[in-house]
Amino acid sequence: MPVPSLLAVFAHPDDESLSAGGVLARHAAAGARTAVVTATWAADTRRAAELAEALRILGAGEPRMLGYADARVPHSAPGCVRLCEAPLDETVRRLVTHIREFRPDIMVTHDAYGGLPGHPDHVHTHRVTVLAAQAAGLGQLYPDAGAPWQPRALYLATHPHSAVSALRAAIGARKTVYSVPDEQVTATVDVGPWMERKIAAVLAHRSEVDRGALPGVIAALSPEETDCSGPGSSSNARRCAWQAAICGP
Repeated sequence: MPVPSLLAVFAHPDDESLSAGGVLARHAAAGARTAVVTATWAADTRRAAELAEALRILGAGEPRMLGYADARVPHSAPGCVRLCEAPLDETVRRLVTHIREFRPDIMVTHDAYGGLPGHPDHVHTHRVTVLAAQAAGLGQLYPDAGAPWQPRALYLATHPHSAVSALRAAIGARKTVYSVPDEQVTATVDVGPWMERKIAAVLAHRSEVDRGALPGVIAALSPEETDCSGPGSSSNARRCAWQAAICGP
């Protein structure tokens, strides 16, 4: 059977690589169509160029950017409204246009917490994506946004409670981290064979590496700590945490 096409929707450049890079790489390697919509940052910024390189590595096509400003970085899209302050109907319509154009079988986005950090842009991107995934299939909504298309499934990138302590050990998370009960995780994807490509995509976001954000933390890890498939990975806490953080559900 053909591998289902995949559209990922995330808030910022680097979220796609951190949260779904392995899944995107795995689908692309199997011949599936893959693409990423990024809610914030302007197309002429350094982070947009880094996003383009990350997507090239993952085989996910050219950037698709909604162009809103980051809630915490106004210069991310000069003269544009912040994502969380934009009219909800307008934001949903913009995303519906991409869904109807790309026509994905499945979609993936942030969970309702906005992932581990709970960033407000992550949370709002979750809300917008849930609404848009449904609206895209309703012909009387946004008729100017293309022919209706209903994705078969929408998955949420998340982490189980059982991974939190190991995550803290692996990536130094000291602030509140958000996770879900293990029994609520309904699907996991083994992306061990695509870890090298995923890490390369994460590190393509050089501005985030340079400022010491999560890609910078990942850049400082040893090869053994980022190996999800090597001998002993099931018993090494830091390896297990890495797998939970970026390979898991």
